[in-house]
Amino acid sequence: MNESLSLTYLVGGVVVPPVSLVLAALLGLWVARRRRALGGAIAATALAGLLALSLPVVAFALMTRLEGPAAPDPRAAARDAGAIVILGGGVARGAVEWGGDTVGVFTLQRLRYGAHLAKALGLPVLITGAAPADGRPGEAAMMRDVLQREFGVDVRWFDERARTTAGNAREAAALLRAAGVERVVLVTHAFHMVRARAAFERAGLQVVPAPTGYMGYAGGAFEAAHLVPNGDALRVSYVALREMAARLLYRAVDRQ
Repeated sequence: MNESLSLTYLVGGVVVPPVSLVLAALLGLWVARRRRALGGAIAATALAGLLALSLPVVAFALMTRLEGPAAPDPRAAARDAGAIVILGGGVARGAVEWGGDTVGVFTLQRLRYGAHLAKALGLPVLITGAAPADGRPGEAAMMRDVLQREFGVDVRWFDERARTTAGNAREAAALLRAAGVERVVLVTHAFHMVRARAAFERAGLQVVPAPTGYMGYAGGAFEAAHLVPNGDALRVSYVALREMAARLLYRAVDRQ
């Protein structure tokens, strides 16, 4: 996906906390110049919201709501599948240690799990990611390079035209139908799977979900440390809230 051109990411960057809460706090300070009690209440509420979202217990609970229970091993359900589809999840621009742009952390997690399944199932792989921009390598091209060079998995189908999850689904479906493939193993993050699966099924494909990268409570239990606020928890909360906003947007807008 090309985050710079995706409406879901634009909405996520401005409307979804923490940015919206910071703006609300600033608004509260401005209002307090004339109406001290009201402005103070707005600013305090916004700051309390930021604090709450910085608590791991809140962040993990939000993610668990999106991810649901841990999915079963997809290999048994994938016997009739004809391909593995791996969705891009962002890039790391200007990675000095790699000599330039490379795949982001989310994308790398998906590629690792997709490579594992490809070797276990013996299925061909389709990757779909954002197109090149400003003369830089495209996400899909970087994904293909990592899969082949680092995981020893060849890519049969390659798409770098789509800029949204719905676009990924449409482009992938067109490539796969031409090859007679109707059932796929879909690899993406657990929090993203519900929206991605719906998009691929709308595009006419049967989907075996293969979620990875759980960030909620699926892989562990509550700990006392989860009551201590930190920046990582705020990031997880942001990702969860952004995905919730994207799901609402996909329901409101015709993604076909």
